[in-house]
Amino acid sequence: MIVITTPTGLIGHQVLDNLLESGEPLRVIARDAAALPAAVREHIEVVEGSHGDPSIVDRAFAGAAAVFWLTPPDPRAPSVEAAYADFTQPAAEAFARHGVERVVGVSALGRGTRWADHAGHITASLAMDDLIASTVVAYRALTNPSFMDNIVRQAESIRNQGLLFSPIDGDRKLPTVATRDIAATAARLLLDTGWSGVDEVPLLGPEDLSFDDMAEIISDELGTRVRFQQTTFEAYKDRFVGFGMSEAMAQGMTDMAAAKNEGIDNAVPRTPENSTPTSFRQWCEEVLEPAITDQTRAAS
Repeated sequence: MIVITTPTGLIGHQVLDNLLESGEPLRVIARDAAALPAAVREHIEVVEGSHGDPSIVDRAFAGAAAVFWLTPPDPRAPSVEAAYADFTQPAAEAFARHGVERVVGVSALGRGTRWADHAGHITASLAMDDLIASTVVAYRALTNPSFMDNIVRQAESIRNQGLLFSPIDGDRKLPTVATRDIAATAARLLLDTGWSGVDEVPLLGPEDLSFDDMAEIISDELGTRVRFQQTTFEAYKDRFVGFGMSEAMAQGMTDMAAAKNEGIDNAVPRTPENSTPTSFRQWCEEVLEPAITDQTRAAS
């Protein structure tokens, strides 16, 4: 039995899709079972509720051999620690109680760097990894840079203003990964019974790109000029607070961006093994451009 958390989320639904044809029995934890497509529900077991709830994970992990673990967004959390390690605590206890053999989790790059203890959400992700690693399970932390898919959140400003925003320097080259490649790696590890112990699996995308590079690629793909505009870190934080994020979580986003701007995502050397296949250009063609087209149609 493989248990999948966040099965309707950005990464979780792709993990589920990748596993549906595997022949393995699948169980998901979903806050709302109705949010899953009916055709999918026919082939899986659903435990309805939050995977931060001790009673829910106790039911869901009974008889499970492997678990895909991802903490859900909690913009109103009182701290980044509460959003990651505290949320994970009931699951960590249930892993041990039910003898779960393998866990694959979504985490962040940065372990062992000089920024690791003051990098907001990254710091909290690494603490979550430490908590899971302290149990009896074999654990693989998929350590990621920023997601290409986060750019979709800026589709409106790209379409209406021709602008891509970030507080990170425009010429700072960083790895970036497509969530489809994270999901594919997670599915492969969940099906593979041959690994043990605790380790990180960095996923760096195929190349390092700056925001200036991304703006140029987006321009090429959309056929209209898009340029990068750097914001201040203060404005970056204020934007999250304006969206209703708690002060602590907004500060966590800002501290993470500052660490990325200083090089936390560049610490792992690129190798063929940690370079994932989806390029930013391919992702723009297959994901960003359709998203912007949909917005244009909806506005017309």
